[in-house]
Amino acid sequence: MVGGGEAEEDEQLPLLISSSSTNELSQQPLKRTGTIWTAIAHIITGVIGAGVLSLAWSVAQLGWLAGPLLMLVFAAVTILSNNLLSDCYRYPDSDGPTRSRSYLEAVKIYLGEKRQTVSAIFVHESLYGCGIAYTITAASSVRAIQKSNCYHKEGHQASCEYGTSLYMLLFGLVQIVVSQIPDFHNMEWLSIIAAIMSFTYAFIGLGLGFAKVIENGRIQGSLGGVPTSNVADKLWLAFQALGDIAFAYPYSIILLEIQDTLKSPPAENKTMKKASMVAIFVTTFFYLCCGCFGYAAFGDDTPGNLLTGFGFYEPYWLIDFANACIVLHLVGGYQVYSQPVFAVAERWLSKKYPDSGFVNNFYSIKVPLLPRFQANPFRLCFRTVYVVSTTGIAMLFPYFNQVLGVLGALNFWPLAIYFPVEMYFVQKKIGSWTRKWIVLKAFSLVCFLVTVVGVIGSVQGLISAKLS
Repeated sequence: MVGGGEAEEDEQLPLLISSSSTNELSQQPLKRTGTIWTAIAHIITGVIGAGVLSLAWSVAQLGWLAGPLLMLVFAAVTILSNNLLSDCYRYPDSDGPTRSRSYLEAVKIYLGEKRQTVSAIFVHESLYGCGIAYTITAASSVRAIQKSNCYHKEGHQASCEYGTSLYMLLFGLVQIVVSQIPDFHNMEWLSIIAAIMSFTYAFIGLGLGFAKVIENGRIQGSLGGVPTSNVADKLWLAFQALGDIAFAYPYSIILLEIQDTLKSPPAENKTMKKASMVAIFVTTFFYLCCGCFGYAAFGDDTPGNLLTGFGFYEPYWLIDFANACIVLHLVGGYQVYSQPVFAVAERWLSKKYPDSGFVNNFYSIKVPLLPRFQANPFRLCFRTVYVVSTTGIAMLFPYFNQVLGVLGALNFWPLAIYFPVEMYFVQKKIGSWTRKWIVLKAFSLVCFLVTVVGVIGSVQGLISAKLS
């Protein structure tokens, strides 16, 4: 590495590069300094994202009875499944010596390589899909800022139409830079900023919905939700709403990554369970408030995205600020879901090609006016290609509610329910046909049916949107 004795040369040259092997770095013990508060920040960053903006629409499809009730049910299911999974962080029991640093490591340890391969397909598809969804949402929010200013200047009846492709490209460029953050242990600050942003725009959405209800002088909506011309259309929309709610809650695929940042004592699983409980209570409160006040304000006309669908026009500056907060939050949220993919790819290739300088060597780079940082050629190339691909797919399918519904429904049962339950059976040595086994199997079956109907409704909605 370039040492302090070369400071004079640093000032003369625009760029200085020297290399060191990752093998030297990997010998240093990993310092786990996370607390319950950093874990809560990571969870809220990952959970309160694109999903919160679609909940008013979901409540509108399900009605006043089923909408809020299903949000509470999904919250309870999320807490239960995450408690099961957090106990599987260590092996062979919750106090064992072996750590599972990721979801896939846990599946391999408890269930074997075959089921790990199956789970890997769902995990990486889910993480990758979140990147696509966040790109769509961020671009929609930037467009909403432009439309809000247009409506304010030209009037609410003006034709203020703008595309999202340019904004998706800009978001992608930002992510290419931010994705060079090494790993979860180096991004606590990003999660904390993103969590603050999520609270801000959730409060604004809640406040605007509440103000709209006061302005209307009544609560709109009905017990059965938005009426349709036939039963089939109602079922498609209800199934899609289930998918959107399913997308909004579970974070099982990043839970063990977050838990791996926690210091001990106290035991990591105890800290994680407390953090999950607090985070889910907070997010459920916001979800209920945003979903219910949004539906109460707009009734059957509730937009698909509460802050970008232009149910609100004024005050325009507050809508602009809320959408800016969404974009800042999604910059962090994108990384929360992308870092695990980066880590798996980089660890695997480092083991497969231990002598490759392209994969394993880090280069110390000094850019004028910026602190020295470490760059790795493979990391730079892989992470850039990853971001470019998510941006490209988002531009091809820029349909907010439908994309969220497909992703939420498709991944809900396998990742949030099936694998955590099966790992829990192995760790606690629960025998077949015991009372606990029957209860958890029945729980898994019900959640599987939710996934099936959610996928059917969301795929139908996606195809309809693309064809239209």
